[in-house]
Amino acid sequence: MTADTPGFLPFNADEQAAQRLAGYRMGRAPIRSFLPEEHRAFFPLLPHLFTSTPDAQGWPMASVLTGSPGFVTSPDPKTLRIGALPRGGDPAAPGFVTGAEIGLLGIDLSTRRRNRANGRIVEIDDGVTVQVVQSFGNCPQYIQTRKVMARDEEAGPTETLGRLDEAARDLIESADTFFVASRGRTDLGAGGGFDMSHRGGRPGFVGVHDDTLVIPDFSGNRFFNTLGNLLGDPRAGLLFVNFNTGEVMQLQGTVTIDWHPGETGPAGTERLWRVRLERAWRTRSGFPYFSIFRDYAPTTLLTGIW
Repeated sequence: MTADTPGFLPFNADEQAAQRLAGYRMGRAPIRSFLPEEHRAFFPLLPHLFTSTPDAQGWPMASVLTGSPGFVTSPDPKTLRIGALPRGGDPAAPGFVTGAEIGLLGIDLSTRRRNRANGRIVEIDDGVTVQVVQSFGNCPQYIQTRKVMARDEEAGPTETLGRLDEAARDLIESADTFFVASRGRTDLGAGGGFDMSHRGGRPGFVGVHDDTLVIPDFSGNRFFNTLGNLLGDPRAGLLFVNFNTGEVMQLQGTVTIDWHPGETGPAGTERLWRVRLERAWRTRSGFPYFSIFRDYAPTTLLTGIW
């Protein structure tokens, strides 16, 4: 997406390149430079907000902010006010500073509704104020529904992992959902920035080979926001959540994309991306909710596992 224009924004150069590599040609997307009223009404419904921010070296860090519904508000169409800060020990916390770019994903796990908003942090006090530059909704594909309830348990200390241990591998290989933080090239200007997105599949859809994750890319909205970002800057942040225990796994790695993998990968695979892991952190009870699984998205049931 590029600078302010009336109506929808065009795709940036890397998103267009990703679309061509995937064999698609898209025009403009329903991406706006402001929050429409339905998005402004949606964010206050949420008890959690997934985030993408920079670390000290500019790598995307994936995290989640939490609070009672209403902790995110929109005082005007260009602003989101988040009444929360990162939990203590969160490796993403140093990136929450005035002037930093930020990507936000609001997702209602009970309804499969999700909206994204990207922009810049303009104030940090007892919360975060974000000036919105890009705002867009996403389809409900691959979102598994869950009933989310608060858990009365404090987060444990954050553990830095040298390598993925057995527990980390089990969390990843049993996941039906994860979140990915990416960033556009800096020379894209307002068309770049940080972004946070969702990926879903049946448990086992993410493969783990030593310290490399192999992830199928299924048919989606064809925007290619994430893969366009990774084409221009292959650094990524990943977030896995154990929705039963609240354990959180945050990862960083470099991505390579196989645009035409043939028959390699689970059923439904259109592309494959491999994440060579560089850093990992684990926090017990880092997600302060317990969830009851309800059902898989219909699109999820059409896909396979490794």
